[in-house]
Amino acid sequence: MTAQQPQHKLRVETVEIRPDAVVLIDQLALPHDERYVTCQSWRDVAERIRDMTVRGAPAIGVAAAGALALAAREAAFEHPDDRSAFEAVLDEAAQGLAATRPTAVNLSWAIGELRSLWQRCGAAPQECWLTLLARAREIHDDDIRRCFAIGAFGAALFKAGDSILTHCNAGALATAGYGTALGVIRAAHERYGGDLSVLVDETRPWLQGARLTAWELAVEGIPYAVISDNMAGHFIARGEVDGVVVGADRIAANGDTANKIGTYTLSVLAKEHGVPFYVAAPLSTVDLTVDSGAAIPIEERDAAEVTSFAGHQVAPSGAPARHPAFDVTPAANIGAIVTEVGVLRPPYLRALRLACVDGECAS
Repeated sequence: MTAQQPQHKLRVETVEIRPDAVVLIDQLALPHDERYVTCQSWRDVAERIRDMTVRGAPAIGVAAAGALALAAREAAFEHPDDRSAFEAVLDEAAQGLAATRPTAVNLSWAIGELRSLWQRCGAAPQECWLTLLARAREIHDDDIRRCFAIGAFGAALFKAGDSILTHCNAGALATAGYGTALGVIRAAHERYGGDLSVLVDETRPWLQGARLTAWELAVEGIPYAVISDNMAGHFIARGEVDGVVVGADRIAANGDTANKIGTYTLSVLAKEHGVPFYVAAPLSTVDLTVDSGAAIPIEERDAAEVTSFAGHQVAPSGAPARHPAFDVTPAANIGAIVTEVGVLRPPYLRALRLACVDGECAS
């Protein structure tokens, strides 16, 4: 099945992969300042992933692919005739990048893609570097194509006049462009001539919804309203939400899905009130090696990110806090998983395995 892809000019370029640099839009500066950060080594990229200059599972994977191409370039110039030393540099870079954020599986998927290339490459390091650079760029471009397809398939789940709730940011900023959950919203907006609206969860503590999703929707001219996270139940109960669509950082073999903290709560509210709840993600987010959500590693970030706001302390000094960055939504709460090969329905164990036969899943 083939989705008709929208003719859409990308307004945001999240990641640009150059031969000598990876350029990232600085998501810490948005929405007030649109600026870009130039990373000239894999270590620079790793730090930018860690500090959330770049975030979003697909975008992290693309950035890591570009970072490994930078590592290959460095190694090829330093060790032009020493294949063992060349691979040692790449192994170090792969391990360093993999350690930055543990939950998003697209990161390890992209690393695995490039690792398989350098392990098979029998040419000189300089030629292997160019092979890795080409593959990193392919991953970038392929992510955009996948997002267009996700958007086209997902748009059919909604109708003109719908109000859609989304959480965090699963837009162009979270991918190489266009977005997963926001790709669905963008495509629906085009399909129905702008006749829909969006409720945007602010998404504490990093405010990816209020800062990033709202910014993207404003750029696109899509009607939206920002709400605090604890308002979602109010609007769902009042019948002001026709559907919820979110992204994903890792989808287990049974359909359990890890996404930004607060997603599970939305799924429970949606199920209680009979509101459709959808996940939008490329197959590279599917991890068939993980049987269920219980086995998905959940990143726990610095508690200071909870006790402070925009750099200002809001809790008592020394107050203890917890900060799991993600939670797991059980498959039973998910009405459909929208991928680049189509809309998958339960039972997900079967649907995901069938989709991954021809697709590229993290397995």
